[in-house]
Amino acid sequence: MKVVIVESPNKCETIKKYLGNDYRVIATKGHVRDLATSGKAGLGVDCENGFKPTYTIIKSKRATVNEIKAAIKGAEEVILATDPDREGEAIAWHLSELLNLKPDNKRLEFHEITRDSITEAIRSPRTIDQNLVASQEARRIIDRIIGFRLSDVLQRKNNLRSGGRVQSATLKLIVDHEREIAKFKPEEYWTITARLTKDDREIEVPLYKYKDKEEKLPNKEMADEAIKETGNEVKIVKIDKTIKTINPKLPYTTSTLQQDAISRLGMSAARVSRVSQELYEGIRINGEHVGLITYIRTDSTYLSETYVNRARTYIKDRFGEEYVAPVKETSTKGKAFTQNAHEAIRPTSNKRTPSQVRQYLNNNQYRLYELIYNRALSFLMTSKKEESTSVIFASGEAKYKLTGNKTIYKGYEVLTGGSENKSLGFEPVEGDVFNVKSVTPKQNFTTPPPHYSEAKIIKLMEEKGIGRPSTYSSTISTLQNRTYVIKDKGAIIPTANGTKAIEFLEKKFKDIVDTEFTANMEEELDGVQEGEASRTATINKIYIPFMKEWNEAMKETLGNCPKCGAPLKRVKGRYGSFTGCSRYPDCDYKKKEEKNKPEYLDKKCPMCGKPLVKRTNKKGKSFVACSGFPECKYIEGKSLTPKKVEIIKKCPDCKDGNLVVRKGWNRAKKQMSYFLGCTNYPKCRHIEEYNPNVTKEDD
Repeated sequence: MKVVIVESPNKCETIKKYLGNDYRVIATKGHVRDLATSGKAGLGVDCENGFKPTYTIIKSKRATVNEIKAAIKGAEEVILATDPDREGEAIAWHLSELLNLKPDNKRLEFHEITRDSITEAIRSPRTIDQNLVASQEARRIIDRIIGFRLSDVLQRKNNLRSGGRVQSATLKLIVDHEREIAKFKPEEYWTITARLTKDDREIEVPLYKYKDKEEKLPNKEMADEAIKETGNEVKIVKIDKTIKTINPKLPYTTSTLQQDAISRLGMSAARVSRVSQELYEGIRINGEHVGLITYIRTDSTYLSETYVNRARTYIKDRFGEEYVAPVKETSTKGKAFTQNAHEAIRPTSNKRTPSQVRQYLNNNQYRLYELIYNRALSFLMTSKKEESTSVIFASGEAKYKLTGNKTIYKGYEVLTGGSENKSLGFEPVEGDVFNVKSVTPKQNFTTPPPHYSEAKIIKLMEEKGIGRPSTYSSTISTLQNRTYVIKDKGAIIPTANGTKAIEFLEKKFKDIVDTEFTANMEEELDGVQEGEASRTATINKIYIPFMKEWNEAMKETLGNCPKCGAPLKRVKGRYGSFTGCSRYPDCDYKKKEEKNKPEYLDKKCPMCGKPLVKRTNKKGKSFVACSGFPECKYIEGKSLTPKKVEIIKKCPDCKDGNLVVRKGWNRAKKQMSYFLGCTNYPKCRHIEEYNPNVTKEDD
């Protein structure tokens, strides 16, 4: 009996079926070993002796390791078939160490769970790539040192939870963007829309140019000029018709799949990762466990020659030869190509169309599979052709523009269903005159850039070389779990703690929050993988300057103890961390700390007139409230009108009415505020100022 070891138990049944009864397939269920938390600073790494690591079996995996050891006793052969990336290679190496396997032990590599792929892998095994293992080990050691050391200094100096190499650089991107939003000052501009008529036709056309300038009109005066210039008639002075060729998009990488699924399907990055993993590992279809897509962690848009040939035949048979694109280069092998993730994410079979497998998939699985299937297949189809028409209307120096488009050849859109045409609604003729029924100006103000979404953050991480495909989703999840960011209606917003962490790191650890530093480190690790750089030298290159900064940061004290004069430090206690004397327990001084210290604003409470303050709730989200709480419970943006109408007192004017709390526009204060109004309104218009801190008349 030969034993094959994979990572996920979901693969076992399918792979065993392809290999036959001579094989037993068992799963590690992920990592089985990791760096210990022993030794100096709990790093599990001897930094003074070549960064020698100490590994230990993960506590939750001890039973799994024992099962694997029992399974391979007396086995004819042990074959390692973990995932085809850096982490998968590391897991294979850890297994070989734990099981005392030979250095030339068989290692399978496959990127889809199909019969052909598994059979080919068995026919052509390789050995463990030691350079790949060294690269992953270096990455893990660097991340352990930086993560533990940063977390230590953040906890001691700022009472924050943790820090890390990739998460800190990503958080810096988010915080910097929020700073841009905070600095934004809106600018006024005006737009104009003309309603034109001719015969029985009526159309709306926006202003395109005024005085041959496409800039937005900056003020009402210029808008009035443009309206006056328009007059009662406009003439078609130019018609442009162009044929556009719209090419299909490249097949999905990890990053582009996550971006599309987040923006188009409304999934979170974590859910995209989870659902795509399910599609890769396999779904039971007609009683058979089938892997529907190829491996999901890749930066490459390459499609294998075998798949391309099958897909071209399928397109020809289903849609016709005219929809088969000429042979094109499909490879844009990026950084993940060095991780042995050789292909883009694609379906394992073109014949398993989304509609055919829909009954076997849940809603998220179906929608994601449809995206992947259509993206890969459409890339090998002909381009779409579209006729675009623009019509320019002019009156003096005011020019208006209307555009429309129509599809003249669907191309790849015969697969995806296509997009709607935007018709002009009439056939334009140069020289035609239209009557101006009305011209409507509109005042606008520029808006700040939107908050980053998960999709945008992932795109930036990829562009700037922060992390790798397998870390995009987990990095954002870590920032949320640490309450450094929150997700609000799809936007990722830094909390007060997140901003505080970055402000500290910018002062003390400039390299850590520098995206170029992180990207350069990834290139250094790629060099280790390619055998061009030493593992130890690469770690040292990062370790030495980092520890210099760390030592300087740790020297700074939090002040001196008022009881004995010794330096203060952050102390972990039974009920959380606090600032206390470094001579504890000889000196038991403990500094009283004000939680959620309010930030006073230059604004008054509309209810009671006291200053407004900015506070932070338990989830790290900031809000503006009255400093007079709990006497005054005003919160900006939250209605305080009682759910039930509460009678405050009798109306002094009409006598038979009652005064109740109402909300309206206060002209004097130029803001919404609360007041006392009569229940006999509009017959009685008596109003008074409302102070929630004053008791009712009958009290």
